[in-house]
Amino acid sequence: MKDQQGSNRISSGVIAAVSAAVVAVGGGVAWFTSQSSNTPTPSNPSGRIVQPAQPSTRQPSNEQTPNVYWLRPKDKSVVLVPQRLKVASIRPNQPLESAFQSLLAGPTEGTDSTTIPKGTKLLGLKTENDEVHVNLSEDFTSGGGSTSMMGRVGQVVYTATTLNPKAKVYIDVNGKPLDVLGGEGVELQQPLTRESFQKNYPL
Repeated sequence: MKDQQGSNRISSGVIAAVSAAVVAVGGGVAWFTSQSSNTPTPSNPSGRIVQPAQPSTRQPSNEQTPNVYWLRPKDKSVVLVPQRLKVASIRPNQPLESAFQSLLAGPTEGTDSTTIPKGTKLLGLKTENDEVHVNLSEDFTSGGGSTSMMGRVGQVVYTATTLNPKAKVYIDVNGKPLDVLGGEGVELQQPLTRESFQKNYPL
């Protein structure tokens, strides 16, 4: 009877020990699993690196300040004079588009003038490499003599190259290249640059 009770005690002790071992192992496995499940967290820093780059890519376009060019009498001729604009923008062409909208609207103060006919609209503007393509409405070709024609071409060329003075300018009217301007037939040799304008179309 005593032997049976002794064996019962031993078996109970063994069972308790085994149970404790199982609990310990199970706890260790659970701890290891919880630790291993946290390992993917280092992937988050890669997401954080992208965010600071976004403001820096927008910054240069916000700092651009294009010029609009008007005509001003000087001695017996006229000269092209710049007026600086402040343009807050995100799109690449937005500063230049804003400059042309101001140019076509006409001067608002001072003695500066324009020979671009009222009602002329900007139909399209595209910059590509060192080229600027400007598409204007047909109103651009109406009225004025040769001096007026050369003046308005100069305004377009200089305004178009305000952000890149070495750029080549192509002027279209209603989507077609402008080869001859006005009733007096001022021929345009495109592309136009500031240098070629000064040489071939003196004001």
